[in-house]
This record gives sequence, structure tokens and C-alpha cells, in this order.
Amino acid sequence: MSVARGLTRRALLAGGVAVAAAGFIGCGTASSQQPPRRPPPPGPLPGVGLWQGPGVSAGLTDSGARWYYTWTPDHEGVDTPNGCEFVPMIWGRRDLTDDALRRAQASGTVLLGFNEPDVATQADMSVEDALAAWPRLQQTGLVLGAPAVATDASAPGGWLDRFMVGARSRGYRVDFIPVHWYLAPRLRRSFSTAAAVDDLRRYLDAVHDRYGLPLWLTEFSLITYEPGIDAMQPRVQAEFLAAAALMMMTLPYLQRWAWFSLPPWPEGPETALYTDGRVTAVGEQFRQIS
Repeated sequence: MSVARGLTRRALLAGGVAVAAAGFIGCGTASSQQPPRRPPPPGPLPGVGLWQGPGVSAGLTDSGARWYYTWTPDHEGVDTPNGCEFVPMIWGRRDLTDDALRRAQASGTVLLGFNEPDVATQADMSVEDALAAWPRLQQTGLVLGAPAVATDASAPGGWLDRFMVGARSRGYRVDFIPVHWYLAPRLRRSFSTAAAVDDLRRYLDAVHDRYGLPLWLTEFSLITYEPGIDAMQPRVQAEFLAAAALMMMTLPYLQRWAWFSLPPWPEGPETALYTDGRVTAVGEQFRQIS
């Protein structure tokens, strides 16, 4: 993750200030007539990450997503459609309050742990600080996901590895592992959908092999986060999403995935499911999957 990515995301997710800059302005052309809700697709449940802003609720309904999250303990300003589940998160120190924990309990049955604590511009927590705070998350009684590191989730001696060793030695509960994956620069320079999907599969396999717990893929798309390298175009993003979804259906340990993101993200607007209230090529593909 680049420093610019973290600074922008932190400002946006903390208060939604940069929503207009992200380009999600209106929702007038999102589909207003929804077909009857289909049964959930086989395999991991498809979902999406989003943040508060004009038209987001309409886009979420139109997308057919089965679950979503907002990097916060609740979904203020976002309406949850029928057949869709909100999953709260305790992002970091800012949410380690009695009020935030109560809101998380009232908002869902599953709780996502700290967001990218291994990155200075995200939750930025030492393993020791995260372990010290973990009993408070356990006390909510919710199904509990580990902290989601930005990179190297499977690395021996890495941030997540040290957290999991510490949690197990203390008898702490971790029910599943959230994982983030973005396109590596080496794959961007000579891109192929097959190579990207294979890289994703190998990473998920390695994380599962390391910890033996169910996984959720809570952030992924073809953003590289390297200065001067743009995200792949929407058509390519859509092709990758389709291929990745098919691959993930073969992974019995993977319970859910969430595309990043529903509205445009400043450093990778090509990944958006909806832009200016209009469904994109990626959004059309997502609707077919969900």
C-alpha cells in the first residue's frame, strides 16, 4: 500500500469528506425495478465495500450484493436492502470505545477486526496493542474476524502471524481470517487475467494453509497502489472479477468475498460498480454474479 493510498482512505473512511472527489454524485439512473431476489449463489457470498454518500444505497440495492461493510461499527446513511447483510468493523483505536462496541453489537452478528494495523496510515497498531485490545472485541459475543493486514498475511513472523501466535497462547478467539489482495506491480507490467487469478488463489491457499481457519477476502481488485501506475480499465476489471469469482467457488475454506469498491475510489475509479449513479461494466458483471 502506498502512503498516498492510506492518507486518502483514512480521510474518506473517517468522515466521508472526500466522497464528492471520488465522483459518486447521483443515483438517478440506477435500476429502480428489481427482479425477485434469487437464492444466494453457490460458494462464497459476494459482497462489497462502500462508504456513505449520495446514491450509495440505491447502488447497493441494484448490485444484488449479499453483504457489505463500511469500515465502521454501523451503516449510518446507508440502507440495507432485503437479502443483504451488514457486517460491522472495529477499524482501530478510534473504535475502541464502549459506544462503538455497542453500535457494532446492534448492527450485525459478525465483527471484523482492525483494518490494516500493519500500515502507519491505517489502524497502525503494534501486535501487542492489538492483543491487549482483543478481549474487548471478544466480549461483544459476535463471530470474530482477525485483524486484516495489508500484505503478507501468510508470512512466518509477519504481523498477522505474530498476532495469531499471541492470540492462541492467550486462549483468545479468532473465528476467521480476513484477507486483502491487490494487483502486484510485477503482474501489472505484463498483465493477464489468468496470472492475476492464479496469484490470488495462491495467496488465499497460503493464508489458509498457515492458520487452518476459514477466510474472508474483504478487499480485492486490480488496483496496484504504485505511483504512476493506473488501475486496469473497467472492462479488464470486469473480466478479472468474473474469472476470480469462478475460481473462488472452488475454495471450500473461503466463506465470503467483497469487491473494492461500490463507489469510485480516487486512486482506482476504474474498479467502481457505480459511477455518477450509473452501473459500470464492473457493476454489470457483479450483478450477474450476485
